Amino acid sequence: MISVGSNEKFDAETCIDLSRFEEACRCEVYRPFSFCLYIFSRGRIFMETKHTLKACIYGAAVGDAMGVPYEMAKRGTFTCDGTMVGGLAHNKPAGTWSDDTAMLLATCDSIRELGFISTVDMRKKFLSWLNEGKYACGGEFFGSGHTTRTALITGSGQDYEKSNGNGSLMRIAPLAFCNVNQFSGWTYEEVIEDVSAITHAHKISTDICKEFVFLLNDVIHNHLDGHHTDYILNILPELDVLESEVDSGVFVKDTFFAALWCFTFTDNFKDCIIKAVNLGGDSDTTASVAGALAGTYYGYDDIPQEWIDTLRDKDLIDSCLF
Repeated sequence: MISVGSNEKFDAETCIDLSRFEEACRCEVYRPFSFCLYIFSRGRIFMETKHTLKACIYGAAVGDAMGVPYEMAKRGTFTCDGTMVGGLAHNKPAGTWSDDTAMLLATCDSIRELGFISTVDMRKKFLSWLNEGKYACGGEFFGSGHTTRTALITGSGQDYEKSNGNGSLMRIAPLAFCNVNQFSGWTYEEVIEDVSAITHAHKISTDICKEFVFLLNDVIHNHLDGHHTDYILNILPELDVLESEVDSGVFVKDTFFAALWCFTFTDNFKDCIIKAVNLGGDSDTTASVAGALAGTYYGYDDIPQEWIDTLRDKDLIDSCLF
């Protein structure tokens, strides 16, 4: 186990090199500016589970790529029939994913590279995506929201009420695959809040991120197996509504609600994603969040092979997994 108790302050900016991991473990870790460093025991950071990170990330990426061509299209003006297409909204090749997956991969890559969670390092990786196109599909940056750009450029998570877009929800899923018992000095809730707050610091955004990570944890621990509809409706009965009552815009609560609605009222990965895309609006993010959840629940093998085959830059995705 890691002991954190020295009076020496350890600057998280200098803890990026894994060679200094043991030194960090011996020192008191503090919060520089709005960022935090969370240290884990090497080799015990990731929980063993049949609901894999690969299924989660590929589920999100496939959902993202399915939704990209229809982003911000009005519901009822198009039909996604289950074919992964290109063109339309962004005029990209079929299988292209957006900022949703790029930031998700940056989050994963930071954890993979360091072996612990550093919001400092995550922000650096987000900036490399924003400025250089790293983690972007085909190296081509597109799709970033205003709150995310502002937060990364200014170095301060946005905490005003109108900043509650879905930009942190779409990248938070990897935290569900970290061993919560290994956090040193902070609660699991605080970890999720601070990772969200790199860009989205308002309580509405951080609370939704916590709900999503906790739900993914329930999936990972088999609490939903065989009865996901009943399980979700038991904790969120307000989901039992008609499609006309589901808002699929960019507000983080709406995205979370829409993604959960699609997952709750389908019984396989493919139908979940098609339902999410056909809601219109912020179709790529709705389908990405739904895909992360459905992928984790149903597993990688339930993702249609033709979607996997069409998905671009799979080598990049694989390189970021931990």
